[in-house]
Amino acid sequence: MIPEYGHFALILALCLAILQSVVPVWGVYKNDRYFMSLSRSLALGQFVFVAIAFAVLTYLFLQDDFSVKVVASHSNTLLPNIYKFSAVWGNHEGSLVLWILILAAWSLAVAIYSRELPLDMVARVLSVMGMISIGFLLFSLLTSNPFERHLPNTPLEGSDLNPLLQDPGLIVHPPMLYIGYVGFSVAFAFAVAALSSGRLDAAWARWSRPWTNVAWGFLTLGIALGSWWAYYELGWGGWWFWDPVENASFMPWLMGAGLVHSLAVTEKRGVFKSWTVLLAIFSFSLSLLGTFMVRSGVLTSVHSFAADPERGVFILAFLALVIGSSLTLYAFRAPTVASRSHYSLWSREMLLLINNIVFLAATLTVLFGTLFPLIMDALNLGKYSVGPPYFNAVFVPLMAIMTVFMGFAPSANWKKTRADKLKMQLAVAAGASVLVGLTLPFFYGAEYNIWAALAVCFASWLIMTLFLDMRNKLRNAQSISAGLSRLSRSYYGMVIAHLGFAFTIIGVCLVSQYSVERDLRMEPGDKVELAGYSFQFDGSRAIQGPNYSGQEGVIQVHQAGELIAVLYPQKRRYHAQQGQVMTEAAIDNGLMRDVYVAMGEPLGEEAWAIRLHYKPFVRWMWLGGLLIAFGSFLAAADKRYRLAAKEKAGVKDTVAEAV
Repeated sequence: MIPEYGHFALILALCLAILQSVVPVWGVYKNDRYFMSLSRSLALGQFVFVAIAFAVLTYLFLQDDFSVKVVASHSNTLLPNIYKFSAVWGNHEGSLVLWILILAAWSLAVAIYSRELPLDMVARVLSVMGMISIGFLLFSLLTSNPFERHLPNTPLEGSDLNPLLQDPGLIVHPPMLYIGYVGFSVAFAFAVAALSSGRLDAAWARWSRPWTNVAWGFLTLGIALGSWWAYYELGWGGWWFWDPVENASFMPWLMGAGLVHSLAVTEKRGVFKSWTVLLAIFSFSLSLLGTFMVRSGVLTSVHSFAADPERGVFILAFLALVIGSSLTLYAFRAPTVASRSHYSLWSREMLLLINNIVFLAATLTVLFGTLFPLIMDALNLGKYSVGPPYFNAVFVPLMAIMTVFMGFAPSANWKKTRADKLKMQLAVAAGASVLVGLTLPFFYGAEYNIWAALAVCFASWLIMTLFLDMRNKLRNAQSISAGLSRLSRSYYGMVIAHLGFAFTIIGVCLVSQYSVERDLRMEPGDKVELAGYSFQFDGSRAIQGPNYSGQEGVIQVHQAGELIAVLYPQKRRYHAQQGQVMTEAAIDNGLMRDVYVAMGEPLGEEAWAIRLHYKPFVRWMWLGGLLIAFGSFLAAADKRYRLAAKEKAGVKDTVAEAV
């Protein structure tokens, strides 16, 4: 009966979601505070029952209850408990329950941390989130029931979790990604609530901004973790493949980045209101589009979950309903809230507008490249493949343009900036960044590369303009410490996130230009030189894991005659999954470079195909992602957001303003 308890909990959660979507709106319509206040209790109740369902599903996995189809298909008695736990979301049905749980948690967070907001706004927001919950709960119950039984023919053993997912990175990566994906539902709900109430003002932007920052920060972490996992787990030595499912998470990230910046302008200057609402709608819509791509079967990818057209039709219909209804509301309401503020060509508003345009163009670029093969195939116009050459050719120049304007924005004033003053302030930074970009490759010691020089130049420009702006803000302070204490958390968040973007530029470009790899046959005792390192293969030995067996290579790595690491790459064969073979790379990592070794196929009695990689600055990409996420979280923690609701009482916020 335990699986039925979980199923019943999901049904009760659906009932509460229906009430959550209807009762608060009825309270707004009738101006009844009691019905409006019920939105918080209903959000709590929905979270409790979804949490019960998730806990039941987790228990079923840990207890090896193979009478439940999803457990029998994605677990095994030999599977370690930690991977039995992650197997809960290592499949379509279970991951959907996790998605719904995170959505309910976001709703509960809004209910708890919005005590000072106008009650009618809270009621509208939670009502919209209840409507979204209805869609996903119906999707789970009607097409993807995680508690469906194998009765009466219960198997004695399960099929095991996909070996690709038996990794610590996959324990953390999906939840982080889902928190970001689902978090955009809050920005979407605030936008729809503001449209329906006609309250598109600075206060609305201030309420929305911290939620959006947190969601975008988690999505950043999720994407960075996914890139890291692909790098060390797949054995190819790559970190980003422009895979359609990778693009599915990257598109809402790009649109969310535009939304974060647009909310800043709306909050401070009261402009871009209609545009900001549109970005909130598109960000969440792209999250739903990513869900459709991963779960509909239209894509073949190591990241995709399902191949059931019925599920794809349901999500597509839900996507059409969400986009259609929200854009219809936008069409009726947006013209009534036109911005009245003015700004000059040289102003922070204009620079952030350019920023938004570039993010939009980049999103459309990725969207076109991702959907084009699917559309052509659906129309029977042939099989097409859009790969890295297209994405790199159109995406990289857009990021270069954006980096240039990112350097100008912090030093520009709101409304109007003297162009001569801006040019004079930034001339030194521009000259120094060009000098660093042109000379760094020589100091690095590698062959001169114009693309590496340009990357370092753009990253240096971004870093130097940030420090120049901070110096200007501290110029009139009595002391550096006093000046630093006056700066807001949102300003520090902006600085850290932009520094993270600069680090990412350096990592992506330098590892792309200076990576060295070699595939070769090695026997015990063989030595080979690569990028100043000496690799000695000492043979292989048998290994035995809890649910796999295999061979482990032993490779000594020397530099300048000194032993710096002994690496143990593995080739595993899993007992279930039809004896699937997996490659486990061995990496000697460092801040400035990675030395990466992977085993291929056996070539004779003791010889193996060995893949060697030298990856300079590869860690800078993920360090940059961590900094971007941390900066986003820090900006969301700015204390002026906690004071946002006191605006109606006339409390003046004296925190230093910065994007």
